Amino acid sequence: MVPISYDGEITIPIAILSNFVQDILAGYIPAIMTVLIIITLIGTLAAKWVKPAFIQNSSFFTNLFDVSYIWVIARVIGSLFAVAALFKLGPEAVWSENTGGLLLYDLLPVLFAVFLFAGLFLPLLLNFGLLEFFGTLLAKFMRPVFKLPGRSSIDCVASWLGDGTIGVLLTSKQYEEGFYTKREAAIIGTTFSVVSITFSLVVISQVGLGSMFVPFYITILIAGLAAALISPRIPPLSRKPDTYYNGEASKADESIPEGYTPFSWGVTKAVAKARTHTGVAAFFKDGAKNILDMWMGVAPIVMALGTLALIVAEYTPVFQILGMPFIPLLELMQIPEAKAASETLVVGFADMFLPSVIGSGIESEMTRFVVASVSVTQLIYMSEVGGLLLGSKIPVTFLELFIIFIQRTLITLPIIVIAAHIIF
Repeated sequence: MVPISYDGEITIPIAILSNFVQDILAGYIPAIMTVLIIITLIGTLAAKWVKPAFIQNSSFFTNLFDVSYIWVIARVIGSLFAVAALFKLGPEAVWSENTGGLLLYDLLPVLFAVFLFAGLFLPLLLNFGLLEFFGTLLAKFMRPVFKLPGRSSIDCVASWLGDGTIGVLLTSKQYEEGFYTKREAAIIGTTFSVVSITFSLVVISQVGLGSMFVPFYITILIAGLAAALISPRIPPLSRKPDTYYNGEASKADESIPEGYTPFSWGVTKAVAKARTHTGVAAFFKDGAKNILDMWMGVAPIVMALGTLALIVAEYTPVFQILGMPFIPLLELMQIPEAKAASETLVVGFADMFLPSVIGSGIESEMTRFVVASVSVTQLIYMSEVGGLLLGSKIPVTFLELFIIFIQRTLITLPIIVIAAHIIF
């Protein structure tokens, strides 16, 4: 996660390793991911009806394959879409380069490589005291401001410097291990899975305003902070139960014992956690489990839900219709080409890159700036983070994600428009 300079850019080691693997396996990853999605479906069907001993006797494989029937259906659909996109079978709407093809050839290769290294090295974040140390140091800031434990700051940094997917995976793993309540996990997953700095640059460049990256990024940081302050305090996030994954009531104690400072108590807790480490073999075993959990648990869901969302965005007027209520709001805020801008505001729920692709044809620089900024601060898009959240154990539903997406749009839009008027 430590930012370094590489090829003239600021990035993190996991991103470098991820890009390296994608370059080496460029033409093979779509086929590899298709095979993994099919294997996941076979394992799921076996767990439901054949019940082989290797699944029944392993809590890891039971959790991975013995899922609810709604996820069985999702894995069936994901497998069909993956095969269709790989071999260009069936209706073009399923496998075109703007729907299933986009996911299989553009997104899933990124997830394959990121999951490989994020999963392998995740124990470095979880098992050696880093979260305990920063959790203690930042508890007095994160709890009153964001209603979260201090350790959640690491999830945010992991997203900000690396990728939103890393933050979701880190949060899901900690939720399953009992460090976050249902409410806390839902807040972090939907509020702190921020888009990385590098991808933000891609978005602003897509709308032809790459030279304005600094004011653009300052704008989305301010708007994102406002959403992070407000969203946890209103439904549906505020109504999430404060119970843990196993159903127990919240019992988190972040108080500092007498005789300790936050720093010394953080070090004490970190060292105690590091001492529970049992060796190199256990480290790689945990890493391998994480990789399989990410590949098989998440990829089929992303393929299924992401493709469906993109088909709706590409071949139906649904998102244009949903965007119509924003036209008078944009006109009130004196945004040029309000109708064109309104069509981009809701389509981001399908894929975060779609608004900047559609908005790149808008003549007004101010409007393009607003479109790009809103698309980044909305955070929840089904082709990646939304699919990841639904595929993880984090307790959020599809409807809740859409409501939070609209909330974030309404919270951040006025802030971004004010910034746009100041800048332009």
